[in-house]
Formats: sequence, C-alpha cells, structure tokens
Amino acid sequence: MTLRIAFITDAWHPQINGVVTTIANTCSTLEQSGHIIKMITPDQFRTLPCPTYPSIRLALNCYKKLSQQLDEFKPERIHIATEGPLGIAGRKYCLKHNLSFTTSYHTLFAEYVNLRFRIPVSVGYRFLKWFHQPAKKIMVATQSVESDLIARGFKNQIVRWSRGVNTEFYYPRDKSYLPHPRPISMFVGRVAVEKNLEAFLSLDVPGTKVIVGDGPQLNELKAQFPDAVFVGFKSGEPLAEHLAAADVFVFPSRTDTFGIVMLDALASGIPVAAYPVTGPVDVITNNKIGILDEDLKTAMNEALQLNPEDCRNHALDYSWHRCTDQFFNNLVQAI
Repeated sequence: MTLRIAFITDAWHPQINGVVTTIANTCSTLEQSGHIIKMITPDQFRTLPCPTYPSIRLALNCYKKLSQQLDEFKPERIHIATEGPLGIAGRKYCLKHNLSFTTSYHTLFAEYVNLRFRIPVSVGYRFLKWFHQPAKKIMVATQSVESDLIARGFKNQIVRWSRGVNTEFYYPRDKSYLPHPRPISMFVGRVAVEKNLEAFLSLDVPGTKVIVGDGPQLNELKAQFPDAVFVGFKSGEPLAEHLAAADVFVFPSRTDTFGIVMLDALASGIPVAAYPVTGPVDVITNNKIGILDEDLKTAMNEALQLNPEDCRNHALDYSWHRCTDQFFNNLVQAI
C-alpha cells in the first residue's frame, strides 16, 4: 500500500548531525518502498540564523506556505520531527484541521537550550510537554529516553524509532591514513558547547587528539588546545578514512539522546569511550565494544584494549531498513 506521508522538520541540510542523517535515510528508504514523501524543510522558506549557531536556519512566517503545501498534498500520515518554527506551524495546522499526527524527540532540548541560552531546564520541559501533548505517539530512539519522558510526566504513547548505520561505507580501513603519534583518540561531530569537548581535550593522555568537524566553538577550542589536531569538516570517503584511522572514539557529550556517530565508529572497528549517560548507555550495551565511565580518561585507556572485530559485529545489527520499518509502523492515520 502506497501512502502519502508528510514529514515536517526544522533540522535539515546543510546541517550535518545525527537527526538529519536519520531523517534523510528514513525518508529515502520509504521512497524506495514506493511511498510518496512530502518533505517540509527550512530551505523552502525565508530563514534567519539561529542565535549563537548560524548554520542552523530558522524558518520565518512559515504557517501560510506550510498550510498551502499540506492542503495540496493531502497527506495520509503526518510526522512532525522537531520542536522549531516549522514543527510549531505543523502542529497548529493539524490541530486546526483536526488531523492526527506523530512527533519525535531527538535531542535533550531543554538541556541544550539551557547550555546555549541559560533558560531553566524546567521551562524547557514545560514547552516540550505543550508541544508534544496533542501527538498520538512520540517516537524516541532508546529506552532510557522513554523512561526519562515518562518520569517527567509525559502522557503520550511513547514508541521506538531506532537508528541505523551504513556498514558498507563505514568499515575497518588502513590506519596509516593518519600520520599522527598514536594512540589517536578522535571525536567526530559539531564543535559546539553541547558536545562537551573541553572534557575530552583537557585530558592528559598519550598520543594525539583529533577533532573532525566544524561549529561555533572551533576557533575558541583551537586557541585553547593547540596540541590537538583540528581537521575541520569532512564528508564522504575522507570522513570514513579519518574515522577508521582512529584507535578510540571519544564521545564526551551529556546531552545526546542517541549519538549515531558512535555506530559509525563501531562499524569502522573503533571502540568507544564515553560517560554513562543517555545515548551512550543505549548504544554501548556491553564492555566489549566500549567503556562508559565518569572518569573519561579511564574509559579511553580501557577502550584501547578492546577488539575491533567485536565493535564491527555489534554495528552490523543496526540497519536503516529496520529503523525505517519501525518509523512506518508507528505512523497514524491523519484523518
């Protein structure tokens, strides 16, 4: 059965993050299955840069155009992925037209906003409850996120929408690609305050710390940690080559709900060192593929002893087809 599915998201290209990766792969897989997808994304509207994070574009005065798009498309399923301007406009449209819809919860939004703008976490969660309350289902990546939302009083049906990895693109490769002294401890992702990179870069550990990525904190951290190697944004083969050349992948974030890049590292045969918090606890489910410890230095040292083959085998259990099947089965009839 072919369905017309409207997918509304404030997170989209040129952003490079796990949310965009998940959305792009899910929608592509749905289209390959024959479904008709209507993407409503910021690049279709006038936008302004997000304060403190200019690469994130926020849609302006979007309700009228979004309404016209949905009126013309006549979706049979509607999913609102994010809590930004487009998500709020999509929510308003659904309530006005008495349409059922689903939402998803990708980021520790309240904690993220607190880090960037000092808005109290309690205020953030009041907004999130308001936003998600009319949704028939909230999709989350992990059990720990589901448990947290339930503990915070969310009354919706909360369902699973996991994540995937392209294991034909991320796989073990020649480590001589990077010439730096070993061991090479690597982070890949946004160079931004919510990634908690100072906790990693300030550690006194042997070898070389390599940061792959760009973001608003890049120049500040370059000046603060001149011994680290900052290679900037990478994509395609250079990204896969960099990742596979590491000895340990370090994920210091405390605000991610999943951390899809950890799967990329594991598929590349690279063990993970992280804090025992939401995201890592759901991906690093045993101590054969990574080490979770409040002492990040200890986690890094112990992770270096792990078997790359175990890491690779763990990642093989995650596929985008499985992830997309979960998403599709969670959708609800709009009318």
